[in-house]
Amino acid sequence: MSNSLSSLEPKALWQHFANLNAVPRPSKKEEQVIQFMLDFGASLGLPTSKDEVGNVIIKKPASLGMEGRQTIVLQSHLDMVHQKNADTNFDFATQGIDMFIEGDWVKARGTTLGADNGIGVASIMTLLASTDIAHPAIEALFTIDEETGMTGALGLKGGLLEGKILLNLDTEDDHELTIGCAGGIDVTGTRHYIKKPVAEESTGLEISVKGLTGGHSGMDIHLGRGNANKLMNRLLIEVHKHTHFEISTIDGGGLRNAIPRESHVTLAVHTVDKDALVQQIKQIESVFKSEYRITDPNLEVSIKEIECPVTVLEKLFQIHLLQVIHVLPNGIFRMTPGIEGLVQSSNNVARILVKDGELSIQCLTRSSVDSEKMDLADMIESAFHLLGAQVEMKGSYPGWMPQPDAAIVKLMSDLYEEVFGSKAMVNACHAGLECGILGTNYPGMQMISFGPNIRGAHSPDERVQISSVQKYWSFLLKTLERIPSK
Repeated sequence: MSNSLSSLEPKALWQHFANLNAVPRPSKKEEQVIQFMLDFGASLGLPTSKDEVGNVIIKKPASLGMEGRQTIVLQSHLDMVHQKNADTNFDFATQGIDMFIEGDWVKARGTTLGADNGIGVASIMTLLASTDIAHPAIEALFTIDEETGMTGALGLKGGLLEGKILLNLDTEDDHELTIGCAGGIDVTGTRHYIKKPVAEESTGLEISVKGLTGGHSGMDIHLGRGNANKLMNRLLIEVHKHTHFEISTIDGGGLRNAIPRESHVTLAVHTVDKDALVQQIKQIESVFKSEYRITDPNLEVSIKEIECPVTVLEKLFQIHLLQVIHVLPNGIFRMTPGIEGLVQSSNNVARILVKDGELSIQCLTRSSVDSEKMDLADMIESAFHLLGAQVEMKGSYPGWMPQPDAAIVKLMSDLYEEVFGSKAMVNACHAGLECGILGTNYPGMQMISFGPNIRGAHSPDERVQISSVQKYWSFLLKTLERIPSK
């Protein structure tokens, strides 16, 4: 751990976080971090196991005097979102996260930090390794692949856990107790397309929309931030009204659960029209900057002359492609009636890749109402069919129905007010938490999610507040002290 982080309290938690962040742990490639956790459990002499999908379970008996309390399941996910700035030279497969302190925040240099959900994992590790913290019997559940499909939670079978209360340590505001969340489904359209030779006397250009704020496509979707894929498409449609051009490639967005920060297009324009096209793009950039000056103050559109592409899209396919992307829903679809400020359904146009004769458009559709989720997915499917694309829907997972009268909710909300002198915000969120899935194989389990202040999750701006970690940690310890008897 760097000298700066080693000074932070609680020292053991930050040490475990640093150790975890030294291990590459992208979604779908968690082999190293799974072994790390298995070795950790074994080093403590605690019963440690891995299930058939890769989830790790470590069990610890109650501390002296707490044997009569109910067993608690503590749960966090091992994987993290791997995102970096375009100008950051970093290899997630081999390098540990480069962390630093800025004021009251821990950040990473040009990459995601992994506080989502590394702080939760490190908290559980600290409890498992402790010799002086009072706690009931603990079943530590470390799931895999939360960020790209929740396959760890989906694959967890019943009968592996005995606890009837689950504390999910994966919320990003320290004044919130989350008791419900949205479900989701991935909707992807693909097709092969025919390339044609570029027109003669053409000039190649690369257009980039970049510098957007991005963020979590669930937790941040209500903030109105720009989506680089949609803004790029809007730019292309507007320019095409006045100047003909031929698209060669489109490469925009990245992860399904991150609001796209960048989009890049290569195209060919008749040489005599180049200056007019460039001028139109500059005008559109000024419009974008005005519209998104609050949410995306660093937005920019760059234009670079490149070697002219050899092949481009056929004219009719290009028109249909731009039209279909234009009508794809993005952002909030419906707010939750009766709950102020809570998004009910949304869609994120997450990834667009048009290259080498193959098209792929990926969306992540979320809703706390399953029927509305599927209706929105069907709407997107209809748009893809207009383009002649094949449509795949996969990774569907349920939402988590709130149980505001559950005993653990009352216990923790009362305790929060007692400790901090104000009421906790007990709510549901639009992100996809694993609780809804876990509840399918463990019906009747009481569940609640909480955590420290994390900002910019799923983006290189991710950061976690030091003082908030201390607040959250003290609340977690006091909660464990109050767990009722069996």
